[in-house]
Amino acid sequence: MATQLIQRETEATSTGLLSFEDATRVRRSIRGFLDKPVPDSVLREVLEDAQYAPSNCNTQPWNTHVVCGEKLKQLSRVLHAKNDAGEFTPDFSFDVNDFYGEYRERNNALGKAYYEAMNVMREDKEARHRAGAMNYSFFNAPQAAFLFMPSFGDNVRVAGDMGMYGQTFLLSLAARGLGGIPQTALGFFAGTIREFLGIPDDLKLLFGISFGYPDDDAPGNRVRMDRVPLDTSVTFHA
Repeated sequence: MATQLIQRETEATSTGLLSFEDATRVRRSIRGFLDKPVPDSVLREVLEDAQYAPSNCNTQPWNTHVVCGEKLKQLSRVLHAKNDAGEFTPDFSFDVNDFYGEYRERNNALGKAYYEAMNVMREDKEARHRAGAMNYSFFNAPQAAFLFMPSFGDNVRVAGDMGMYGQTFLLSLAARGLGGIPQTALGFFAGTIREFLGIPDDLKLLFGISFGYPDDDAPGNRVRMDRVPLDTSVTFHA
C-alpha cells in the first residue's frame, strides 16, 4: 500500500493533476516541508477549488488568511513564546482526554508513531515538548492558512462547513503533488493570532493548515496511518 501511494504522489508532478481517487488516498498529514513557497498562481488555484466546498444554507463561512515570508517567521516566534509560557487563548475547547475507547486507541497509535519517527522516547518530556512545538514552526512550511469563522448558534454546523472547506483545500494540494497538515494546535492561540493579524474579534479560529512542498527526508513524514476497515465505520440499511 505504501509503495502504491508513493507512486501516486510522483505521478502528480509528472503527468499533471492526480485523479480524485488517487488524491484522496495520497493525501496525508505532512510534517516537514521544503523551503520552497507554492507559487501564487498555484496557490490561487487551490484556494479557488476550496471555494467550491459545500456549506450549510450556502453561508460559505470560511474566512481564510494566508501568511508567508517574514510575517510567518515573526508569528512563529510569537507562538513559541506563548507556548513556552503556557499562555493559551483558544476560541474552542479541546482535550485529548475526552477521547475514549477505540477513538483514544487511534489517537495513541498516532502519537506513538510520530514520536518513534522523531526518535523521541516516551519518558523524555523535554524532547516531546520540542516535537510538539514544531506545530509553531509550521513544520518548516513556508506558508500557512488560518481558517477563521463567524459564530452561529452552537457552532456545530459552521465547524462542519469549515472542515469540508479544509478537506477540499487539502485534496487540491495533494492533487498537485503538494502537501498540508491541519493543525488544531494553532487554534490554541486563536486570540494571539487574531491580534497579530489584525482580525476582528467576531471571527473565531478553528484551525490552521501549514502547506507546501513535502520534504521526503523529514522524520515526521515517515508516519503513515492506516484507515480502519469500511465495515467498522459504515452500516448499510435496506
